[in-house]
Order: sequence, then structure tokens, then C-alpha cells
Amino acid sequence: MSTSPAPVAVIDIGSNSARVVVYEQEAAGHLRIRAGSRAALRLVSDVDSQRRLSEDTMARAMDVLRDFRAIALGAGAERVVAVATAAMRDADNGTVFLERVRRELGIEVELIDGAREARYGFIGAVRGLPVDDGLVFDMGGGSMQVSRFRGRALEKDWSLPLGSLRLSQTFLVSDPPKSGEARKLKAHVRELLHDARIPKLRAGETLVGTGGTVRNLAKIDRRGRGYPITRLHGYSVTRRHLHEAVARVADTPLRKRDSIPGLSDERADSIVGGALGIETLVETVEASAILVSGQGVREGIAYSLLAGTVPDGPSVRRESIAALTARFTAWDADVAARRQSVASQMAASLLEGDGSELAESVAHAALILDIGRSVDFFERYEHAADIVLATELDGFSHREMALLSAILRTARDEDADLRPLSPVLKADEREAVGRAAMVLALADDIEERCPRGAAIAVRCEVARQEVRLDIPALAGWRPRGLGQRFERTFGRKLVVLAGGA
Repeated sequence: MSTSPAPVAVIDIGSNSARVVVYEQEAAGHLRIRAGSRAALRLVSDVDSQRRLSEDTMARAMDVLRDFRAIALGAGAERVVAVATAAMRDADNGTVFLERVRRELGIEVELIDGAREARYGFIGAVRGLPVDDGLVFDMGGGSMQVSRFRGRALEKDWSLPLGSLRLSQTFLVSDPPKSGEARKLKAHVRELLHDARIPKLRAGETLVGTGGTVRNLAKIDRRGRGYPITRLHGYSVTRRHLHEAVARVADTPLRKRDSIPGLSDERADSIVGGALGIETLVETVEASAILVSGQGVREGIAYSLLAGTVPDGPSVRRESIAALTARFTAWDADVAARRQSVASQMAASLLEGDGSELAESVAHAALILDIGRSVDFFERYEHAADIVLATELDGFSHREMALLSAILRTARDEDADLRPLSPVLKADEREAVGRAAMVLALADDIEERCPRGAAIAVRCEVARQEVRLDIPALAGWRPRGLGQRFERTFGRKLVVLAGGA
């Protein structure tokens, strides 16, 4: 019997801050976080002013890393992998400090170059998003990595000295910054992007953004929109909304900036430079939006150690569903698989004109429905729908998560209020959701009336006035309200033949 790899702790010593995250790999290949912490270091401030780390900065960093080591041990990590990036690369005494860390704390810190940083950032950012081609940028405190990918494979990468803290300290003197300072900063960013020959996006390509600066800008935007999905990973910031968020932080004095909803206190002094840099990148590559990734270098390192490659989108979605269901003791794999089989067999005929996305969503909904049983059996549809919006579902777009939640909720109640999902789902999708929800509700009803331990074959015949389901394994069935609801939804009478009758 195979066992999952032991938990691994990843320590990322960045130019602005440091983080530790302890990961364990679940049976399906999905990473689950056991523990984590973050600390502001501001290493790039020392490097840019004196080319070396001061004694005070190194002492503070040692205290942070000692705390990180304790977190790793407390979470049961059997391996600690630590990396340092731009500021440590640029510091004249960076390697001396890393030797001190090895000697005093027993932590081997690898000083990775810009190419390795970009590669890890690409793996972490793209693996959990439904994207195939485009550009990824990872803005840290001291540098920005940009990667081009095609078919979910890395093609080329660039590392540029365009970090948020570095840009802010170099160009922004006034509080709030004057328009001339912002223009000089953006001109500098444009020049470096041009010199590096960062390409424009092609048709159908996506700009993916990761790092604390873009996540904070996304949080600011999301707070003002009444958005229904709590997870930032997969959130899309349009170019217009990005401009509004950038203008808001740039026009607010530092002493008031930390009161902006969604902005972290620790980023108040560096957010403006990073925001202007990101805005310039968006303009330069002609992106219409940024798809935000909640994952980056740390996840890229962990996946490189534990999971290896970047799989295709459907595989990631299947892994995410499997990892989610495994967390709930009330979930029964056999029941879920049978319900999914029944739903998929009916969807092939009943949802034929609705496209593959809806059929896939119904299949996923059928599989995860019973996670709601862990909260309450009778309200399992609603609880499962809520969990979908609040959990980690790598590989799913926010629209796909909202669609999955809407199907679960509507399966229980055809008049369910879907207005909270309106920022993600369109009003004209209500009828399609209703058809998918009807398939799920019917599949659930059929599965629980078939003997355990056997596959359920369904023959579905769609005629002009009726839909006939022939299910030999079905021990008995009566239409109740489902029959009337089916007729309202599909405009045909439902006929169910049980036991081969």
C-alpha cells in the first residue's frame, strides 16, 4: 500500500518579506497546507542603500528563521527546503549570512537565480488555474519575474529589478506621490520591459499575476464588488478595475492607506510603486485583465519536490475534487461514483445541447454532494454549495466554481436565490443551471433506490413529448414532485421504468 510523502516545509526569503509554509500531499496529488507564517524583512532596503545587509537586519532575519524552523518542526515536517531570492543575490554579504543560517540553525538556504525563481513561480501560479497559454508575472519586493508559457509548459523567462519596494523607494518621494514621480516610475518600467523584449499577449492568451502586490490590489477590487467567492485564487481584475485600484492607493496618503479595505498594513509603504509597475506591465503587454493566482514560488517548489509536472486542466480539477471529498468522513466513494455515473449517463442525452462544461459540472456536483452530509443530511445540497465557494478547488475558474455551487443549490430548490452569484454567473444561464440541477436531483433520487454494490445502467430515450428512463437496477420509484419539476424544466413528461419493467 502506497503512502503519501512526508510533509515538507518551504521557506522563501524574499526581498520584502519571508514566508514558511508546511505542505502535505494528499492521496490525489493535491497540496494541503498544514501550517504557515509570514514576516516582513525589508532586505532590499539595506541592499539598495548600502549593497549589504546590516547587523540589525540579519539579527531580525535570524529571529524570523528560528521561528519558522519551530513552525516546521511543530507541523511534523521531515524536510525543510529554503530559498533566497533577489535581495540576497544582490547583497555583498548575502552568502555570508546564509552560511550563518546554516551554522546556527541547521537550515541550508539555496540562493536561486532569477531563472529558477521564474520557473518555480510559473509552476505554482499556472498549475492550479484553468489556463493554457500566456504570460505569468511574479512581483516581489526586489524583482519581477515574467514567464511565457504555451500548452501549460514554460517557454521563456525574464527577471527584472522591478520589485514593489525597490520601485517605491527609488522613485516615490512625496506622500502621496506626485504625478511626475509616477510618470518617471512608469517610464522606467516601460523601458526595462522594452529592453527585455517582453512580448505582447496574443489572441486567446492570459496574463496571470502572483505575489503580494497583485493580490492586495485584487482584494481592494473585490471588497468593492460584493463578490460571492471568498478565495482570491482565480479572481480576475479587469484593466479598468485595476486602474481604479491603483489610483486609489496612489492618491491616499501613507498614514491613511492602511484603512483601505483589502490592503495589508505591511504593504502600505510599498503598494504604490508595485501597483504602478503592474499597471505599466498590463498596458505594455496589452492585457484586458489579470487572472490572479494565490500560489507562486513556494507552491512551485513544493510541487517540484512532491508532485513533479504541471498536469492538464481536467486532471487538476479531478485531483481537487478527490482531495476535497477525502476530507469528509460522511462522504462515501461508492455512493458518489454511482450517483456520478447515473448523472453522466442522463446528461449525455438531456444536456446534449448545453455543451461539455455543464455536463462536467453535473458530474463533479454528483460526486461531491455528500460532503454536505458532514454538516446536516437534510440540508446537504446547500452545505455542499457553500463549501464549494469557500474551499480550495485548483483548476477551476471562479465561474466554474459558481456554476458548480449554483447547480448544487438549485438541485434542492428550483427557485433558489442565485443573485449573490451574479458577479460571476450571467442571468441568462439560469435555465441551463436548472436543467443541470434537475439531472443531479434525479440522479440522487435514483441512486438511493438501487441496491448497493452494483453498477447502475441507465438507458435514456428523449422523444417529442416524453423522456423515458429504463433502469434495470432500480428497485422502485415514484415521481412525487420530481416528475412535475422535470416536466417544467424540460417540457416533457418523465417516465421511469424500474426493474426492467
